[in-house]
Amino acid sequence: MGASAPTVEQFLASLPTDRRAALAAVRDTINSRLPAGYEETMQYGMISWIVPASRLAATYNGQPLALASLGSQKQHMALYLMSVYGDQRLGSWFRDAYRAAGKKLDMGKACVRFKTLDALPLDVIGEVIARVSVDAYVAVYEASRSQAVKPVPIAERGAPPASAGKQATRRTAARRAGTATKRAVPTKAGPAPRKPARSASKRRG
Repeated sequence: MGASAPTVEQFLASLPTDRRAALAAVRDTINSRLPAGYEETMQYGMISWIVPASRLAATYNGQPLALASLGSQKQHMALYLMSVYGDQRLGSWFRDAYRAAGKKLDMGKACVRFKTLDALPLDVIGEVIARVSVDAYVAVYEASRSQAVKPVPIAERGAPPASAGKQATRRTAARRAGTATKRAVPTKAGPAPRKPARSASKRRG
């Protein structure tokens, strides 16, 4: 089942024992420090903590805005911290605190990669989650949203299908989750291709 699991419990139950224990511990840490107003759900095949539609009714892609996501990839486990991706000051604090805890940070723009639970400073993870209230996160998102892109009501499209995460690669999942704090710029359609000219021999015939 894995990434296609419809519930958090089923997702965890589908994992190997070592990964189940590690992700369950990270999940418990996040839930213990999660500010009021966020909700836990499955999104893109990962455990995600989102802003519910009752608080933010429309987003750039019609999917709930995620604060963080926790998943199991082929070579590692991953914690996506979208609040860190969208806030340079918070990102600097997080990286400094992570290293100060004596842990080696393996991180992209939003994705913290780890292979064992011991690689994570759980107190730092809990603190970075606790620092971003729902109101503050929504304010950052709305301030960064491009006015050229019309927001899509979440109710029109609902939660992503359970199979979405199974099809998404790590890069795709990160892009979908992290783009929430990025300005989306629509692309312009190019000119229509011209039809090839008829050859002289065909015209004579």
